Amino acid sequence: MSELSYYYTPTKVVFGKAAEHQVGTELEKLGVKKVLLHYGGNSAKKSGLLDRVKASLSENGIQSVELGGVVPNPRLSLVYEGIELVKKEALDFILAVGGGSVIDSAKAIGYGVANDGDVWELYQSKRRATACLPIGTVLTIAAAGSEMSTGSVITKEEGWEKRAYDDDLGRPAVSFLNPELLKTLPWYQTAAGSADILMHTMERYFNQSTNMALTDGLSETILRTVMEQTMIVKEDPQNYEALAELMWASSISHNGLTGFGTDGGDWATHMLEHELSGIFDVTHGAGLAAIWGSWARYVYQNRLDRFVKFAVNVMGVTPEQTDDQTAIAGIEKMEAYYRSIDMPVSVSEMDVQLTVDQITEMADKCTEAAGGTIGVVKPLGRDDMIEIYQAAR
Repeated sequence: MSELSYYYTPTKVVFGKAAEHQVGTELEKLGVKKVLLHYGGNSAKKSGLLDRVKASLSENGIQSVELGGVVPNPRLSLVYEGIELVKKEALDFILAVGGGSVIDSAKAIGYGVANDGDVWELYQSKRRATACLPIGTVLTIAAAGSEMSTGSVITKEEGWEKRAYDDDLGRPAVSFLNPELLKTLPWYQTAAGSADILMHTMERYFNQSTNMALTDGLSETILRTVMEQTMIVKEDPQNYEALAELMWASSISHNGLTGFGTDGGDWATHMLEHELSGIFDVTHGAGLAAIWGSWARYVYQNRLDRFVKFAVNVMGVTPEQTDDQTAIAGIEKMEAYYRSIDMPVSVSEMDVQLTVDQITEMADKCTEAAGGTIGVVKPLGRDDMIEIYQAAR
């Protein structure tokens, strides 16, 4: 176990059927008077979800102002628009109605309202926030875990830079999780969301720590559960119990629990993928699946025992003659699982043909964003990143 660990989860979770009908009641308890309703496209309106949320707010005397238009890999320009709107309307709370992109955008707006200067400087690691306007979420996809996490990722259109900022100040005050809202999702989004949940868990699982058995057990159970329940949803998209498992796994995979007692994990795959989706606008979960196998093969010998444990305990591999063979079998079985849920295991499977110049550009951007190397299983420099991108083509 690492010498010093912190676990902080201030988010209140309202979970179950019709959870969104409790929005007004819970926000009234927080003293909220006027809310920014932040959402993506028209699905929140067409499904009636936005109307249900607005009705719940109105019944509790809470006013609301709307700002839609969030896209996957949320844009900085809309964040700036939201900051100005919140200030103009004197709003005191931001409610994200959507998935990880909407929640990330809401967090960025919250930081921008509560801190002087350009909010992008936070994502450039030039300074830290001192406050954040309170955030709430009505979750519509099991994926990013932003509904309980510190994380937020924003893309700046100029230069197509995708950068993350993590801060406890951005953890939502309350999140409303209704698994029934997942029933209308296209299969690709569900599968990509599951890949995201798996990667949030694996990023922490693969580390250079002396690990805790309990934390390992929680992580391994989450991984097996997500894989099992995703296959159930593939066959039965309306299965409430399976969707509930995925929605809860999304939250606990990324709220800090699965990293407790460790060095925090590797995160190289995430940083490599951020450059990929920043330039090509691919779905985040799919991009992670496309890169992970190439990263794993490149680093596994630096933590061979961990990859063997993953192969046996998570992927059900029977130990082979050597640890190397067992570890590789686990990586191959993970890739086979991604294929079984229609996720890519190479970049070309997302209809992206990487050129040498693009690979160099992504490696340069990733190195700059990290201020040097990435990852802990094997610290990766620019040349290492280039090799992984090339292997993932």
